[in-house]
Amino acid sequence: MQFKKVSHVLFDLDGLLLDSEIIYTEAFTTVCAKYGKEFTWEFKASLLGFQGPECAEKIVKTLDLPITKEEFMGECWEIYRELFPKAQLMPGAEKLVKHLHKAGVPIALATSSGQESVEMKMQKHKELLSLFHHLTMGTSDPEVKKGKPDPAIFLVCASRFPEKPKPEDCLVFEDAVNGIKAAKAANMQVVVVPDPRIDAAELKDATLVLKSLEDFKPEMFHLPPYPS
Repeated sequence: MQFKKVSHVLFDLDGLLLDSEIIYTEAFTTVCAKYGKEFTWEFKASLLGFQGPECAEKIVKTLDLPITKEEFMGECWEIYRELFPKAQLMPGAEKLVKHLHKAGVPIALATSSGQESVEMKMQKHKELLSLFHHLTMGTSDPEVKKGKPDPAIFLVCASRFPEKPKPEDCLVFEDAVNGIKAAKAANMQVVVVPDPRIDAAELKDATLVLKSLEDFKPEMFHLPPYPS
């Protein structure tokens, strides 16, 4: 199967390249439990792709927690500081990023996370981070006014390549439904590697759905194939 040819590739970070969603889940679950509230997977799924402050606001409001969103974020940060530096890469992530970089394909990171969070999570993976042409970090980027499903992060990220590629020449890698919606709204093709618990019907707008990054074949999008 062939898809439309692309020249530039944009990667999400959390849950796609980095196994960090489990850390967010642990933090949110722990803080909510402290106030006698349950943080469910269904609720979690609705938040994937949002920026930090948006997540905090929704959780505090929906679960009626007796704290402000700032206090909620502060309590979560206590947990992040301990767990983020231990975050591992997802299967196939390093291989794909290194291959595209070596083959001369321009790649960039488009994450809803802020700079401090990205630096903490990628402490062990600085070499991989250095392969991206640039990093667009939604929560701390003044040009990204809204989180996914708004297309802003992908459009801003694409505009920072010196070649200024057209949106339709960009391929997005995502793990979340809000990420699929953002990529589609940006007029970009999107490969999704979802959490297995996400309902297949929610993934219908993705260009391609994979179980793992290890299953991706670059030549499907006219990108240089892996060396045989």
